[in-house]
Amino acid sequence: MVHAPFSLLPTRFPASFWKQACELAPIFNELVDRVSLDGKFLQGSLSRTKQVDDFTARLLEIHAKMMAVNKKEDIRLGLHRSDYMLDSETNSLLQIELNTISTSFPGLGSLVSELHRDGRPVAVVYFRAGYAPTDYPSEVEWSARLLIEQSSAIKCPSISYHLVGTKKIQQELAKPSVLERFLDNEEDIAKLRKCFAGLWSLDNEEIVKSAIEKPDLFVLKPQREGGGNNLYGHDLRETLIRLKNEQGEALAAYILMQRIFPRASLTQLVQGGVCFEELSISELGIFGSYLRNKDKVVINNQCGYLMRTKVSSSNEGGVAAGFAVLDSILLTDE
Repeated sequence: MVHAPFSLLPTRFPASFWKQACELAPIFNELVDRVSLDGKFLQGSLSRTKQVDDFTARLLEIHAKMMAVNKKEDIRLGLHRSDYMLDSETNSLLQIELNTISTSFPGLGSLVSELHRDGRPVAVVYFRAGYAPTDYPSEVEWSARLLIEQSSAIKCPSISYHLVGTKKIQQELAKPSVLERFLDNEEDIAKLRKCFAGLWSLDNEEIVKSAIEKPDLFVLKPQREGGGNNLYGHDLRETLIRLKNEQGEALAAYILMQRIFPRASLTQLVQGGVCFEELSISELGIFGSYLRNKDKVVINNQCGYLMRTKVSSSNEGGVAAGFAVLDSILLTDE
């Protein structure tokens, strides 16, 4: 058995940005819920993506079946994690992504309650897997996902919550006036917009041209979760040139994102029982819990954090994928 990788000492983190990230959690929870209820928005926003991404297409197929029978989730449960980095260029907290499925490691620092079973209905289905095509090697798994969605169990996430977490929806929500479609509070909308990094579809020829010319300023993201999927630098440029030549629906399989440049610092990292010192950067994830029934919101809280630290030369950041270590934070005055 191998221990989970970790940092030897906590990472310093400005208290003001910690407060900002915590305040955003319940707003993102509410946003996910409201977007999930707008089936036409989800289907329309991902209509081109499904032409080139079979995995997203299968998720949308299940979602469409639920829409066709007017399936309502009277009780909706979300365990979300919004990931951020501190951008040293602008001294601002910018969102990397919003995770709505398999929000890993929330319970690593606490004891897990004993699970019980003997013929009772399944009340809650939590998806620790199901976010990648490899989790569905045959039609049996897709049939199981559909069966779960058709059931009365509380899904975490439901198919619509799952779709809200896609990169394309993240990019759509960053467009002007889209947040106003789902949220009424102008102060909440302003807080969300403040943390949005630049996000663009590949239909934007000027941005694609800029990314080809200066690939180190961008990240190319496919509709995938779990780490190891993003493209940077030379790979980003070559992929954009290929996609530009192909044109058509292939462009819809990716989004472009502004690359964030956090400040690097020397950190003692422990992996496989070995401690070593490297220049490292960190990514903060804030967990949010959300539960509502058809009448009211029961829970909408920020409920913990995940600090991941990696060597600054690494482009990816997943702990389970082997790119980063678990860390904690030491709040500072700026």
